Amino acid sequence: MKDLLFLLADLWMIFAGFYFGWQFIRRYGNYLLGLEWMIVATSGSNFLLWALLSGDEGSFLYNVAYFFDAFSRSVGITLILVMGLMAVTHRYKPTVAVDVGVFALATGAGLYLQQFRGHQLHVGPATFYVVVNVLTTLFLAYFSWRLWKIGAKRLAVGAGLATAVASAIAITYDFFPIPGDDEHRTIFYTAALATWGFQMCVYFFAYRALHHHNAATGATPVGPEGVRA
Repeated sequence: MKDLLFLLADLWMIFAGFYFGWQFIRRYGNYLLGLEWMIVATSGSNFLLWALLSGDEGSFLYNVAYFFDAFSRSVGITLILVMGLMAVTHRYKPTVAVDVGVFALATGAGLYLQQFRGHQLHVGPATFYVVVNVLTTLFLAYFSWRLWKIGAKRLAVGAGLATAVASAIAITYDFFPIPGDDEHRTIFYTAALATWGFQMCVYFFAYRALHHHNAATGATPVGPEGVRA
């Protein structure tokens, strides 16, 4: 049952990442969020393949999994997420150079932080992950407040809940192993994958609500191909 729940959680995250990532690009031309969502989904696909084939921490797939993990925890679901959401909170539209640059930064961070993989706690990188998550959480609290302000109260609560649970996952990740979990941390990863999938889903609908509100009030131009919502 535990393995089945892990499989379902990973499949859910993979679906959420690819589907909503493509929607971000197709509907709103938001490549920051669209590509990051798809990178998370690709990470989940690789993680699933690794778990099904071997679960060996010495395998190439494990190295790839750790790279994707470091990529998103350092810059992807932190800086890139904030910059992407600023399209509807601050009408921010980055240049192509900025898009490329921030993904290059995330790639560099992922490659550098990959050296700290393994079960041993590395306080420096682990603390860095928590700090950038806290800073991102502050912005996401503001994002939820903006939703509440326009009357999208259910989405505001959903986004706030997703953010709170994801923050708890981020702190638990390195510092507080779940008692009774197995050596592969199946319980933790099941909760984490389900949470990350929920995040990507609810942030998309929250983004859509703010985009629609901005378009209706004339605060933002009509998106690609005339799509407003």
